[in-house]
Amino acid sequence: SPDGLHLAVGYEDGSIRVFSLLSGESNITFNGHKAAVTALQYDHLGGRLVSGSKDTDVIVWDVINESGLYRLRGHKDAVTQVIFLKEKNLLVTSGKDTLVKWWDLDTQHCFKTLVGHRTEVWGMALISEEKRLITGSGDSELRVWDIAYIQEVKDPDEPESKKSKGSSPGLEENTEENESLELDECPEERLVKCSKVGSIMREGRDRIVTLATDRTGKILACHGTDVVLEVFSVLSEEEVQKKLEKKMKKAKKKAKQNSEEEPEGSVELSLQEEIQRVTNIRASSKIKSFDLILSPKGELKIVLLLQNNIIESYNLNLLAQVPQAVRASKITIGGHRSDVRTLAFSSDNIAILSAAAESVKIWNRSTLQCIRTMDCEYALCSLFVPGDRQVVVGTKTGKLQLYDLASGSLMETVNAHDGAVWSIALSPDQRGFVTGGADKCVKFWEFELVKDESSIQKRLSVKHVRVLQLDEDVLCVRYSPNQKLLAVSLLDCTVKVFYVDTLKFFLSLYGHKLPVLCMDISCDGTLIVTGSADRNVKIWGLDFGDCHRSLFAHDDSVMYLQFVAKSHLFFTAGKDGKIKQWDADKFEHIQTLEGHHQEVWCLALSPNGDYVVSASHDKSLRLWERTREPLVLEEEREMVRVVCFCQSQLPDSSFFRVEEPGPAERIMEAIELYREEMAKLKEHEAICKAAGKEPSAYVLEVFKKVKSSELEESLLVLPFSYVPDLLRLFNEYIHQGSEVELLCRALLFLLKIHFGQITSNHMLVTVIENLKKTTISRVSEARDVLGFNMAGLQFLKREIEAKDEVTFFADATDRFEEKKKKRKKKEKMVLAVL
Repeated sequence: SPDGLHLAVGYEDGSIRVFSLLSGESNITFNGHKAAVTALQYDHLGGRLVSGSKDTDVIVWDVINESGLYRLRGHKDAVTQVIFLKEKNLLVTSGKDTLVKWWDLDTQHCFKTLVGHRTEVWGMALISEEKRLITGSGDSELRVWDIAYIQEVKDPDEPESKKSKGSSPGLEENTEENESLELDECPEERLVKCSKVGSIMREGRDRIVTLATDRTGKILACHGTDVVLEVFSVLSEEEVQKKLEKKMKKAKKKAKQNSEEEPEGSVELSLQEEIQRVTNIRASSKIKSFDLILSPKGELKIVLLLQNNIIESYNLNLLAQVPQAVRASKITIGGHRSDVRTLAFSSDNIAILSAAAESVKIWNRSTLQCIRTMDCEYALCSLFVPGDRQVVVGTKTGKLQLYDLASGSLMETVNAHDGAVWSIALSPDQRGFVTGGADKCVKFWEFELVKDESSIQKRLSVKHVRVLQLDEDVLCVRYSPNQKLLAVSLLDCTVKVFYVDTLKFFLSLYGHKLPVLCMDISCDGTLIVTGSADRNVKIWGLDFGDCHRSLFAHDDSVMYLQFVAKSHLFFTAGKDGKIKQWDADKFEHIQTLEGHHQEVWCLALSPNGDYVVSASHDKSLRLWERTREPLVLEEEREMVRVVCFCQSQLPDSSFFRVEEPGPAERIMEAIELYREEMAKLKEHEAICKAAGKEPSAYVLEVFKKVKSSELEESLLVLPFSYVPDLLRLFNEYIHQGSEVELLCRALLFLLKIHFGQITSNHMLVTVIENLKKTTISRVSEARDVLGFNMAGLQFLKREIEAKDEVTFFADATDRFEEKKKKRKKKEKMVLAVL
């Protein structure tokens, strides 16, 4: 927001939430779009918010009233940019339908459409005090449009009665004469004239991703899908005039030398001279977004958000002869640069290992801080070595990498498989581990201590012991707790179980329609649970290999599952972005953990079962903690049914927020309490004291707690039997001077919707008369206070401005006197030398 106190965020589901930067909480939620929000913009006062979406709609929201104002339809594809004009009540929008549309917000209609683009319009910016519009599309051309507002060239002698409010003269009165004028004069040219004046060529050949200016409008910057940010400087009107005068002098001088006639008015600045290229900034990765701040000293500060999850800050001195951008700082350590594909907990439940395509990170569970970062190859699986001082990581290239956590260094790299190492499992005796890879092999490894060449002490290493050759790629391997059996998931959609000592075949578990991506064996060795790409989870008995139950677990592939220690409960993670808990004995779904926005790749449970950590394609790691609060399955299922029912009943054309009923009921309850209190004061005194208010004041408190966006809706469903009491209370409150603005708004709305019943009720005549007197007097008082405060603020503003001018001139006088003294001193020195 312009005041810097609020942050509006648009989400993929079409919702918009407004956060307070002081408290960090979201108090306002707007639900009006059916698809992802693609553009957001506040007006210059911060009272309105406009949003554009993939559903092609543009919605203007009232932030103060927490409600929608109107929906603007006209684009045929996703909206890419929305801009409020500061001085005019106009809105400019662009879309992937190659169109730029101008909207008159007084009449809520599109009065002009720019059609000069061949491809999608991806960005817009207003420069030169909103007299020029720059658009960027799918090519390397930045198109520049001149804007002329018709009101500025109107006849000054035109009477005010012919002008309408706002920025749309002649459109307020809907008469046949006006309609014929619109047909004759072309309504598009009655508000704004927009004509193309030229183009600026970018160096990038791809489409525009972001096109924006700083707050002063002096700097314009843009970038495409590459690593280069192009920075331009926009000349102000004074600078343009100076440049024109300079160019005119040169032209006159040249004409005089060549004995030609002096040019009159023929000298013009080219577009490239008015919008000058400053420099190009090359980032370390592809740019996703940026922002600019121009300091009064001429230094430009630029912050870049990069595709690899890095934030970089650059400084650019515009006063230098050859401006060069210098990287000031960057934020890199916080998180991974790519998706985390494997997680592991240490045996003491304190450390968490996460590994991605470029690094291995160790996190402290209690502080949530990263304590070690180590470079690695593309990691797919990992484990803590017993003792928690080393970790083993299996990579996509078939290598095993052994890291020491104390030094954060790579101790050893072993070529384990000819293909990717898809799975790794620690043996229950903790003497070694087993790996499965894309080379159709299961390999057994043991830990050993070897003599280090660079040190006298021995270091940990791994030794290959045995190999089990199979007919298909190995996707997952797991030991039974007694280390007698080894389960192997293969690419042919089966799970084969072997004896560990002899490697002889024991069982084959078949039934999945797609490959089994994950599995786990219970702590007592009686159950094995498998999760597949066919979205099902199957629970098997490990003694005979019989399928106990098949559960439809997720809406997409089941990516990972793991048993809770010392129980038959297990967690599953799916590509649908959800984490679910199940009971393998009762075959029941216990709960769903929702928080991730995209696919969940993996999870890990702490050895004590109190924590779950999960990693997702949304670039986040989430830590879940088990609470002591009892979970009632019937309540959970009832909540799921209610949510499903509400989603099925929600109309597609929902515009304003759909909230559960409540405010109207609370108002009715407060009025009923007030009625009973008037009849039996002593009996209900305890209730009133419990609420902390007298009943009449309690009604006002309830009324004040109703959200602004829900006030009209609550009064609309309020039965008329409650209205007489409410009007009497309103008279009492307004007479006391309490919440005059809120009560007048509610009063006028009640009079509007119940006008017939109120005027026909003789009992309310006196109440209405009293309300008329008190309302007019109190509103006049409020208006006088407001006017007095406004006058006082304007007086203070003038005082401050006058003081600043005096200070400015005083400083100038002091500097003049100082220069005079220096000159006299210099003259004396010269005379002394002579």
